[in-house]
Amino acid sequence: MTTISGDSITELFARAVRLTIDGEKVIPRGMDTRELLDVRLLLHEPRARLLAAPSGRVLNTAFAVAETVWILSGSDAPWIYEFNGQLRQYAEDDGILRGAYGPRLRCWDGHVDQLALALATLRGDPDSRRAVIQLYDPARDAGGHRDVPCTLGYRFHLRQGRLHMATTMRSQDLWTGLPYDVFAATTLHELMASWLGVELGVYHHHVDSLHLYEHDLDKAASVLNTTVPTSGKLPSLETPWEGFDALLADVRYGRRVNHPGWDTMTAVLASYQQWKRGQREAAVAKAEDIEGALGEGLRAWYAVLRGR
Repeated sequence: MTTISGDSITELFARAVRLTIDGEKVIPRGMDTRELLDVRLLLHEPRARLLAAPSGRVLNTAFAVAETVWILSGSDAPWIYEFNGQLRQYAEDDGILRGAYGPRLRCWDGHVDQLALALATLRGDPDSRRAVIQLYDPARDAGGHRDVPCTLGYRFHLRQGRLHMATTMRSQDLWTGLPYDVFAATTLHELMASWLGVELGVYHHHVDSLHLYEHDLDKAASVLNTTVPTSGKLPSLETPWEGFDALLADVRYGRRVNHPGWDTMTAVLASYQQWKRGQREAAVAKAEDIEGALGEGLRAWYAVLRGR
């Protein structure tokens, strides 16, 4: 096993690129790829979840926020395409992503809220090893639909007053997918710790196949030739479990909830919706008012869009 450790996603990303770029050449589904097998990434500060890499890899910060809200709310609704239209290529003819994590997380088999169940498990037995959330479903995913989940599932362990979380990936596109997957998973990690009233522990990201596609290698190499900045912790998202779904709905629809962390997320979504409606100057002006790493990330993404 290859273990990569760091205090921020930016550190992990840079170290993972350095190793994976020299990985073994494989060609799954006819696509040239560099691959490392059996990789474990350890993030010691899960709130340092927003990638702040050089210009070679600027994150669509609005999509990172939107996807997180979309997943946690249990949704597979097509509003997510407003934030990332490329996802449409994986949808079925009805426009639905069959592999969307949200319904599996919050309504497995049409009735099991796995998030609520994991929380109840740890509240009832803090030492439990059964706080598991399953995302991969062979009954659906072996059938060959376009959007097969890369994430197999999540596990939580509460030890010595700290909540640790582990994610297992069957496959992970380092360049495109890792920054977004870690952003969403560590948000869940932080929330679960807050609902249990415990400290946030280490986030473990286990990947069976960590890979870079050949068409991303030149961009990935640019990360190795520059000084990679570290990214600080994002504002706390601690909020009660009771009323959580209503809070997510408010954030989705641009309503303030009088919570600094979540209102920042709301502002990011609202700004990007203005951008998509063609109100570019208004979107940029709103982004200028967003403080901290999320504001910086969104402004950097607008700079990328303007340069295209």
